[in-house]
Amino acid sequence: MRRITGAFLTLLGALAVVGELKGIAFPTARWFFETSRQVPWLKSGELPWFGWLSAGLLIFAGLTMIVRSFTGGPPNPVTVRRVRRFREIKRGYYSLLILLGLFGIAALDQVVVGKRALAVEQDGKWRFPAFLSGDLKNKDFGIEGPRAEAPANYRDLKRDFKAAGKGRVILPLVPYDPTGDTLAPRSRSMEKRGRTYHEGGGTDPYFGLAAKYYDIDDARMHLRHTLRRGIISGPVDGWDESGTPVYSAEYREGEPISEKYTGPGAKEDFLTKKSSDIRAVKYHPAPPLPETGNWLGTTSQGYDLVAYLYGGLQVNLKAALIFLPVVYLVGITIGMLMGYFGGWFDIVADRLIEIFSNIPFLFVIIILSSMVPEKYKGLGIILAILIVFGWMGIASLMRTAAYRDKARDYIAAARVLGAGTPRIIFNHLLPNTVAIIVTLVPFSMSGLIFSLTALDYLGFGLPPEYASWGRLLNDGLANLSAPWLVTSTFVCLVGLLVLITFVGEAVREALDPKKFTYYR
Repeated sequence: MRRITGAFLTLLGALAVVGELKGIAFPTARWFFETSRQVPWLKSGELPWFGWLSAGLLIFAGLTMIVRSFTGGPPNPVTVRRVRRFREIKRGYYSLLILLGLFGIAALDQVVVGKRALAVEQDGKWRFPAFLSGDLKNKDFGIEGPRAEAPANYRDLKRDFKAAGKGRVILPLVPYDPTGDTLAPRSRSMEKRGRTYHEGGGTDPYFGLAAKYYDIDDARMHLRHTLRRGIISGPVDGWDESGTPVYSAEYREGEPISEKYTGPGAKEDFLTKKSSDIRAVKYHPAPPLPETGNWLGTTSQGYDLVAYLYGGLQVNLKAALIFLPVVYLVGITIGMLMGYFGGWFDIVADRLIEIFSNIPFLFVIIILSSMVPEKYKGLGIILAILIVFGWMGIASLMRTAAYRDKARDYIAAARVLGAGTPRIIFNHLLPNTVAIIVTLVPFSMSGLIFSLTALDYLGFGLPPEYASWGRLLNDGLANLSAPWLVTSTFVCLVGLLVLITFVGEAVREALDPKKFTYYR
């Protein structure tokens, strides 16, 4: 297992370096340099030092794990028994497998979710836009005119290639970006039964807005009607092909009672222009529409909900990968030093922990977050604020463990043999506290996800360019007529927290010393 993990980390770091040098956006590996460029204090001038540092640490940690897997000797029998016990706890074991699967799906990144095509074949030439560091333009695919300099819209390009019968566009499984990809209002086909219209084969007459379209994909409307009990009753608006409003009317029971037309030509010619059948209009937030590819609907900003939830999962997992190592490194180091040295260092550090622990955590984070200028706001700033308060719990537990174990005989023997303080702390004390660390990791991850969600729900978290489950919950509560927003977010959030909790409980039970020792 250590060898596999080491190989994965080494490969990830190597892909990040190759991608930066060659301009290739590998899934997940691109995150480090992209984050370094997006956050001002993570780069120096044009040098993304955070990306290079992260890639170097990944390669170093991976190679170290591989080497130690060959030179470390046989596995500890106590560890083997603990792993066996963990596998016997099926609820936690299967939850871990599901979590690893979610990590794997999130790591696929733009291969699963994104508006850029994975591959485009045109005139025998293949391009791979999703794996390029920059955007291709319409002119790169032979599109001329005012749209030539605009970034390529691969969903439109796929439709154009299909209509022309040449070329091929391979899109991700969900061909929408989590944010920044606002969709046109959705629509759904309707069926006329007698005098009344019914939506999607439903039995009840349709109430709401309906329209005829010049182009359904671009949502270019010809006539927009108001339907009551499945019959056109109420205001009617019309636009010409350029989008200029030229027609307005009032209908009652399917018949016009007043009309006004200001466009060129005759009114009858305008009303009989070629357009689609009447369709139910679904303004954002739109309900689930599998026929348009929006399986869970859209948000109030017009983002695809599946893509937005996926982006929120990526943000949570990315935050955990940054937050947990830093918090545990700081907390373990300070806690071990407090417990081992004691004296004035322990007293000062303990008083600081008590002061910080009594400060209302959420209110302080809200105050600090609101003080940060908008241009500096991002995942790095939010995590830095959370890290300031996140290390104290682990430090207190490590302090207790160090106090307990420093009086044991093996520590005295190490001192007699001439071991220095760093060796005693990190080679003798620390390995005997692994059970505490491993047990706390899942619960720390749950706390991080809950904190990020709460801050985003209150409006003091990540900026809008990040997909956020907390902001989506807020969006759902502001649009109670769109229950799919809250329902989808609630299921994802609670499901993820339950999986993490099951893993934490299983780890705690598997590492319980009473399972393998007896006290007499």
